Amino acid sequence: MAARLKVFLTSDGLTDYIVAATSKPKALEAWGSHQDLFKTGLAHETDDEALLKAAGAQPGQVLKRPAGSRATLEKLKPARADKPKPAGPSKAALKKVSDAEVRLATADAAHARELADLDTRRAALETKHAKAREKLQAALAAAREALD
Repeated sequence: MAARLKVFLTSDGLTDYIVAATSKPKALEAWGSHQDLFKTGLAHETDDEALLKAAGAQPGQVLKRPAGSRATLEKLKPARADKPKPAGPSKAALKKVSDAEVRLATADAAHARELADLDTRRAALETKHAKAREKLQAALAAAREALD
């Protein structure tokens, strides 16, 4: 013998959600609830004849209406599925990566040129300092000779 359908009702304050199911767990499943709304008092079984007739004609289908009203019941629209992600990266994302790679290569090349320039300048300064030091050491030696 088939299980008797019962009509269950819950509300979020703005909308009443009605479903005809054989048990409370099946009603919770139809509503997509992960908590026991019956235990918290947010859902209950109803014996309203209009709801019994409308929901009984569509077992397992969640119906909705404005909360506390006697408006006609409408089917709850299924949740909109998210758009699937494209198979690969977009052209804009590829261009962004390419541009970043070019900027990085340019910055690395400029850094290498600046380091080479610094090495050249340092070598020139070392040579200039060595020549000046030789002259100063010679002058110092001559001054010491003059003291003796």
